[in-house]
Amino acid sequence: MILYDYWRSSAAYRVRIALNLKDIAHERVAIDLTQGAQRAPDYVARNPQGLVPALDTGSAILTQSLAIIDYLDTVYPAAALLPADPVARAQVQAQALVIAADIHPIDNLRVLNQLTAQFGADQAARETWYAHWIIEGLTALEAMTADLPGPFLGGTAPNLADICLVPQLYNARRFVVPLDAWPRLVAADAAASAMPAIAAAHPDRVKPTAA
Repeated sequence: MILYDYWRSSAAYRVRIALNLKDIAHERVAIDLTQGAQRAPDYVARNPQGLVPALDTGSAILTQSLAIIDYLDTVYPAAALLPADPVARAQVQAQALVIAADIHPIDNLRVLNQLTAQFGADQAARETWYAHWIIEGLTALEAMTADLPGPFLGGTAPNLADICLVPQLYNARRFVVPLDAWPRLVAADAAASAMPAIAAAHPDRVKPTAA
């Protein structure tokens, strides 16, 4: 498999975690978002959205991180990332989507850039916007998971919600958003980040030497 990846992309980070948890051999091809490589014709031919990640399975090119992870979980069922029970499965997906659908898209680089280009937002305004949506989403996710057994959001093993949580808390720390209000999430992140497979997917472990 070939993963088209950017080291600091939250969505690509999720897929790296899933690939590592399932011990799936893959190669990484860097797509530098800061240089516009995602808009190059050869890459847009793979992913018409011009976004990362994209995963070339050898027989198909898949896009959208949660769709890719669903494929991986179906084809490689060991270390399952979603429960079999329909209600529990829907609940885990809802937890993941708090991040993947409600926080990440409106805090994405292209949205932040559009805030500046269209509305003249300076760096302080961009950071205020970024923090607002993190706080709103993670406050809800803390409430949704507060009574779940640990150490992970998935209980004794990380699940899809953990896979989304780890990159989001990386971003929160990067933008200096205080995490004290979300002890359940911080504890789950710590447990997940201590796993070698998840630690190996961290941006600092995969970034190009010149980045």
